[in-house]
Amino acid sequence: MWCAFLLLAAAAGPASAVAGAPATDRPVVDTDRGPVRGTAHGAYHSFEGIPFAAPPTGPLRWRLPQPAARWTGVRDAGAPGARCVQLPPVGPGGPSGSEDCLYLNVTSPNASASSASGGQRRRPVMVWFHGGGFVNGAGDLYQPEQLAVQGDAVVVTVNYRLGIFGFFGHPALGGAPDFAIADQQAALRWVRANAGRFGGDPSNVTLFGESAGGLSVCAHLTSPASGGLFQRAILQSGSCSITMPPRSLLPTLGRYEPFVPEQRTLAAGVSAAAGLGCDRPEPGAVLDCLRGIDAATLTTPELMMRFSLVSYGNRLLPEEPRRALEAGRFHRVPVIEGSTRDEMRIFLAQSLAAFPIPDAGAYRARVEQSFGAAAVPAVEAQYPVAAYPTPALAWAAVLSDASFTCPALRDSRAVARHVPTYVYRFGDRDAPNFTGLPEVDGFPYGASHGFELPYLFTMDAALAAPQRELSKRMTGDWTAFARTGRQPAAWPRFGPAGSVLSFAPGPGGIHVVDGPAEHHCAFWDVQWP
Repeated sequence: MWCAFLLLAAAAGPASAVAGAPATDRPVVDTDRGPVRGTAHGAYHSFEGIPFAAPPTGPLRWRLPQPAARWTGVRDAGAPGARCVQLPPVGPGGPSGSEDCLYLNVTSPNASASSASGGQRRRPVMVWFHGGGFVNGAGDLYQPEQLAVQGDAVVVTVNYRLGIFGFFGHPALGGAPDFAIADQQAALRWVRANAGRFGGDPSNVTLFGESAGGLSVCAHLTSPASGGLFQRAILQSGSCSITMPPRSLLPTLGRYEPFVPEQRTLAAGVSAAAGLGCDRPEPGAVLDCLRGIDAATLTTPELMMRFSLVSYGNRLLPEEPRRALEAGRFHRVPVIEGSTRDEMRIFLAQSLAAFPIPDAGAYRARVEQSFGAAAVPAVEAQYPVAAYPTPALAWAAVLSDASFTCPALRDSRAVARHVPTYVYRFGDRDAPNFTGLPEVDGFPYGASHGFELPYLFTMDAALAAPQRELSKRMTGDWTAFARTGRQPAAWPRFGPAGSVLSFAPGPGGIHVVDGPAEHHCAFWDVQWP
């Protein structure tokens, strides 16, 4: 099988021949660093494990990405590169991955455009940044052949450094440079140099991502260094304004905000260095000590989570992204933004066994703990327990609207003042649970965080016939936007009317709703700005 082909052990040097593989099954593309041999899958080609930057190991740990070395011969691109060092996504298990992980994957329609001398038109390019809370995930987890074949697009999925390897900061580094976001920018520069070789149009690049990937797209919208590297943006469940109130899931958790001032990260870095035995008076000695620590020692849940936040107030992100959007300081590109109807259910479900919400009294206590005693009557008026099957589902609705949906709509309102903006809500409450997390009795996941992903990518999830039709529609809308930056009249531009296109299967499942009204956003814009 094609996935058994081995990558070269080194970035340079000739690749070994693949015995018995017809040349037509192993297409070759010449990139700016050297040729790569991919795999033909009938309607599409894949090229996996292509390095877009030098391995950030040894002295390159906590440095901005450097150019990948050139290689001679044909590099095998028949299997993904290593995933970045990360925590397990769910359940037990230890850290995995490698620091040598800056690889990307390209999927293109089989009848790909030839070189500039060819006669076929160039296809839109879609660059996917994965989710995972900036502590896990990888580009190869998302198989984009439907986007490539049905949508006639070239799709690139990207690895980037995670946790302490991607977001560490220390005065000895001169700040907190957001290495992970810089990795993504390096990948975008690779796309600009190479997309045309795979049949794509390097002047028509759409960024899209979900959760931490959506937050990444937000960062690029407001990062000066990302200017000119993309022409459209799609943010899925990862707005610039996303936030979670304190004690919303666990009594020990504080308020969650994914973007933090650089000084906060620097203070955390000084503390972490001291805890690791690297408190030195000379800046160079501090970094030498830290770079000498093995990756396994750094990949603890505490350190990975502490450094999973994006810093602003630095060269890459001079300003807090949500404030930049409000002020109109962002790259003028068309935008799609959206969320799922029941974002927070999957998060809340994991804590219900230890911290149940059995009755209205427990619901009121949760509201008070997160928003204060004065907010209890107002929240209960907007979200009465009697309107929901259980108090826990009422609390999930509160958190979904306050943390995800209304912040995304606030950002969309700011962006729509300047560029074409389209807003969606994924509302299939029978979407398959592909996460591996167990179901909770009496607490269905519904249209939870990330549950739209099997409708865009090939994943381990079985879709019923109406859901497959919805998948085709969503794939068509996403790729049409990538091609033109516009949507058909059935998906109106977001504006004062608050029109949001709700996606669900079956007759009438796709329809326009008043998003701010349905999700109580006038209330949350005042209560939880």
